[in-house]
Amino acid sequence: MVQARQRPVGELLREWRDRRRISQLDLAISADISTRHLSFVETGRSKPSRDMVLRLGEHLDVPLRERNRLLLAAGYAPAYTENALGDPGMDAVRQAVRQLLAGHEPYPAAVVDRNWDLVDANAAVGLFVAGIPAELTTNVLRATLHPDGMAPHILNLGEWRAHLLGRLRRQVTQTADAGLSELLDELREYPCDQPVPEVEVPGPGDIFVPLKFRHEGTDLTFFSTVATFGTPLDVTVAELVIESFFPAGPATAAYLREWAARVG
Repeated sequence: MVQARQRPVGELLREWRDRRRISQLDLAISADISTRHLSFVETGRSKPSRDMVLRLGEHLDVPLRERNRLLLAAGYAPAYTENALGDPGMDAVRQAVRQLLAGHEPYPAAVVDRNWDLVDANAAVGLFVAGIPAELTTNVLRATLHPDGMAPHILNLGEWRAHLLGRLRRQVTQTADAGLSELLDELREYPCDQPVPEVEVPGPGDIFVPLKFRHEGTDLTFFSTVATFGTPLDVTVAELVIESFFPAGPATAAYLREWAARVG
């Protein structure tokens, strides 16, 4: 059996530096090492210490998952744990997530992982996903942009699609994740019957990209905020994203309260 070549740590570090568009000199200065030493590390002439790998990973803003891979490539054990959200040691994280979701009712809020797969959501998200095939609801981007998902009910689909694809494109650049790149290619193939702007240019008075959604004949308008854990030391925790939707006007707020009371 042919085994895949283990890429050396220097090659991976150079790739991350190129991706971040940082020169050797700038990285060496920020990481407080000599340019010569950094050059030797990247070319394999010098083996970095464990602390050096972690320091360079931090200054290159490498995701925790990829910092572990850098350590493995250098011959060291991973520094960051990766626990499943259901593990007993993650009780505090689960409770914090549930508190945030419940506290946001009657407005929708959801938690996704690095693949945009749905981890948890509050009851108000049901307003978005009612009637959507179950196989689509596992991934929020597919659920939103697929023609059998939310897409037919999004009044500004072209604008919202451009916003979501832009976020995913930036995430691909940030993480170099091949799976996310494939997801981006898949989503780009979904049909859209509205113009999709290549660049988000705000109109007069615009302060955010709204989500305009029609629910049972009523037009609703939302804006969203994104939250992450501020000081994660676990890969799973670092990759969790909580997206909360707020009504962009009193009519939408009133409808959400009425809908929540009606569905119980």
